[in-house]
Amino acid sequence: MCSMKINADVYVKDIPGQLVASLEPISTFDGNIIGVVHNREQVISGKILVNIIFDISAENLELLKKEWKARDVVIVNMGEAVENYSMDYMLVGKLNASDIDDMINEISESMEMESVEVGYSASGSKDSRTAMVSVTVRSVNDLRKLDSYFSERTKNAGLTYIRGVDA
Repeated sequence: MCSMKINADVYVKDIPGQLVASLEPISTFDGNIIGVVHNREQVISGKILVNIIFDISAENLELLKKEWKARDVVIVNMGEAVENYSMDYMLVGKLNASDIDDMINEISESMEMESVEVGYSASGSKDSRTAMVSVTVRSVNDLRKLDSYFSERTKNAGLTYIRGVDA
């Protein structure tokens, strides 16, 4: 069975034992709890907000939802938790803002980026400028593609690039 990482916000009765009673079915249906945060300041109609991150199969997730409903656990938000991978690249050499735009456009054709931030320094010599490109993607494979892209592209353009440290 394929496991999914789920991020769920639920409301449980704000009485002793209910938090544990809401978590118990996750393990009953072969789920693995990764994190739990309950917010004692978020009480609505005598119920407290709990955020739970857990791994579970799709089949067992449906059984869990039914069990939560039977236990009066109210699901207010549920979705797959998405992991992001970020990397910073410093580019140095003879480049301009349109070169950077071209690079970002080329990258976006081969992968989906969650976010891109660009800082560009044009002060000083026209022969040496600096750009900092911070990219966030959804998979390690896309991170590898980014590394290959910047390595090849900067080599062909006569630029120096420095790859940042994984976050």
